Amino acid sequence: MPILEVKGFKKSFGKTEVLKGVDFTLEKGKVLVIIGSSGSGKTTLLRCLTFLETPDEGAMFVGGEELLRAPMTKGMKDEEIREKRSHFGLVFQNFNLFPQYTVLENLCLAPKLKAKEQPDYKKDKVRIDAEIEARAKELLMQVGLSDKADSYPCQLSGGQQQRVAIARALALSPDILCFDEPTSALDPELTGEVLRVLRELAEKNTTMIIVTHEMAFAREIADHIIFMDEGVVAAQGSPAELFGEQTQNEHLNRFIRAMEQK
Repeated sequence: MPILEVKGFKKSFGKTEVLKGVDFTLEKGKVLVIIGSSGSGKTTLLRCLTFLETPDEGAMFVGGEELLRAPMTKGMKDEEIREKRSHFGLVFQNFNLFPQYTVLENLCLAPKLKAKEQPDYKKDKVRIDAEIEARAKELLMQVGLSDKADSYPCQLSGGQQQRVAIARALALSPDILCFDEPTSALDPELTGEVLRVLRELAEKNTTMIIVTHEMAFAREIADHIIFMDEGVVAAQGSPAELFGEQTQNEHLNRFIRAMEQK
């Protein structure tokens, strides 16, 4: 059974149809890469998956459990949305770290807020907080930033901030980790350090959805690639299938040529 099934996602903003019926599945431990031109619906799809937007139509299942069936989702309470959203971790283009908190505090904030919702938190606060902080330090070690725990975001490079954002997304142990153009806000020399972390996550069988314009990286890391065009899944398959000479989709061919010439 796939860990994620998306069926018939549609989303409009006013009269503009952004998603026109998107279907796909994702297996546990696999990497799905989504490519496509700006405006093709990639970011809107991620935002619908992570409950930052509500699709107008469609359904979503995680681990066989129905998390969403639009338009009924529009009536969900905030706490229910937070619980459903916890299946996903989202790393934004521009890091979105809290500037007033240290790196360690950024990683611990969401887990501590979630822990406070548990009935035994006050009684066992010291132990629970210590475990959360220990986990955060392990994640900082994983992304190569153990020495930055007490630094503030403004003291870090863009690549370091994005690695902190990745660690923060991992802190809640989501089923699926989502990335929206994780290197788009970085200088070329900083892109490599973020891509290295993503490769290491893939090697550990982390289930990921990555929206990217890095075609060489997409070829290397993806188990499956979706090409979105004007709000639909216009082509999908393995990297060999989508980047091979046998590809018949001219829109896909033009897109790949344009990206590889940059």
